[in-house]
Amino acid sequence: MSSLALSALPSYVSTSKSRLHSLYSDIHRQKHSNPSSFHAYVDWWHGTLKDFISRGWQGSDGPDGTSNKLILGARRTLVDKLRYEGVGKPLGLGTTIAEMQRSNDLVLLSQFLTSQQSVYDPGWFPYRIASFVVGKPLWWAMEQLDIVRSEDSYTEAETWKKIEGDYVMLGLVVQAADTLETLRDGIGLSPADNLYTFEDFRREFGVKVLPGVVLSEIDTKVLIKFLEREKRVVIQNGDVIKFVTATHDREITAVDRGILQLKTAVRNLHEQVDSIQNKIDQTTSNISNALRQQRKSIALAELRFKKHLDDLLSKRLGSLNNLESTLISVETAAGDVEIMKTYESSTATLKAILSHPSLQRDKIEETMDALATSTADAREIDDAIRMGGDMAAVDTGIDDMELEAELNALVEETEKERAEAAEQVVVEKLHGIGVHIPEGAPIQAEGAPRRMAEAA
Repeated sequence: MSSLALSALPSYVSTSKSRLHSLYSDIHRQKHSNPSSFHAYVDWWHGTLKDFISRGWQGSDGPDGTSNKLILGARRTLVDKLRYEGVGKPLGLGTTIAEMQRSNDLVLLSQFLTSQQSVYDPGWFPYRIASFVVGKPLWWAMEQLDIVRSEDSYTEAETWKKIEGDYVMLGLVVQAADTLETLRDGIGLSPADNLYTFEDFRREFGVKVLPGVVLSEIDTKVLIKFLEREKRVVIQNGDVIKFVTATHDREITAVDRGILQLKTAVRNLHEQVDSIQNKIDQTTSNISNALRQQRKSIALAELRFKKHLDDLLSKRLGSLNNLESTLISVETAAGDVEIMKTYESSTATLKAILSHPSLQRDKIEETMDALATSTADAREIDDAIRMGGDMAAVDTGIDDMELEAELNALVEETEKERAEAAEQVVVEKLHGIGVHIPEGAPIQAEGAPRRMAEAA
């Protein structure tokens, strides 16, 4: 792997050369002496390895010659592939991989494929819990007596001997599974859409779940296992893979196998038809070339061959039409079965609701009679309260017109008092400025002081 290719990875783009020197150094002794730096180091390499693996830069590790995109091959040759010009080889890569395994970012491939427990289950690594609760104190005591060695005492070479193997990169598997679920959103309207053979599954999704790469055979097995065990969106039985749409549908039936066989046969016939059509096109081109070259015998032989191909194509198209019609009929019948199951379930639910004691005829009549009685009682109480209020108003003997006349008299009296008070204020102001006002002279309350002052 060239430095130019590595420099295109996001983690290298955002990292200075001096920082790369630090990240490529051996820091296996810093886990306890400088934990913050150690974990930052591991996080950086975690992101780098994810990008490195997902691009297929490990090499042809798969049995089919395809590089793995979800699996890390933890071997010493990986150190050479990550060599960076001007920085060198990563001296602490073995320690990093060991730490990623401890934190569950990397899971041993054999364990991932065979375990019945989810990787998210707290019991996934029960021996770790036991070793921490029970073994740690004992291990520490044995370290003090030099009976065993601490992790920090292992060299990088010794660490590599302990960790060499194939590991599932869990973050990449989660990314691939999420992408696949997005791709399948809205798909699965017919039973055939939910059924795949292993090769069909790989052909359909292996080129789409990670950008620009194709999953290897072992990658596909890992992805299916994750979808089945952790996501619970597929089930697998032998070579049959089924996307499940309901909890009651978590089994592969004989009907599923029959539908899958028909689906496979239809796909194979489509491929045959395409192949025959390509041969016909090629034969037609050969005939034209032979005629241009005046090689009539060759053109006649090619034409005879084309007639055979035309006949074969006609037969295959007839078979394809019959198989597609049969598949549609089978899918329709299977859909009818599901509809009938829904009807049965709905009927049972409705019967259970209708059988409730509150919905029995006698109970309903009793309840409605009680409701009518309560409503009549409430109406009588309301009428009685209203009548009582009217009677109370009559008993007081209060006349509305008399009340209004008394209110008007109070208003006039209030206005008269306000006018007298204003007049008194004017008189006091005039006396204050030395103006003699004859007794009984009329006084204009508003503006009078100003006019008298002008006259003076």
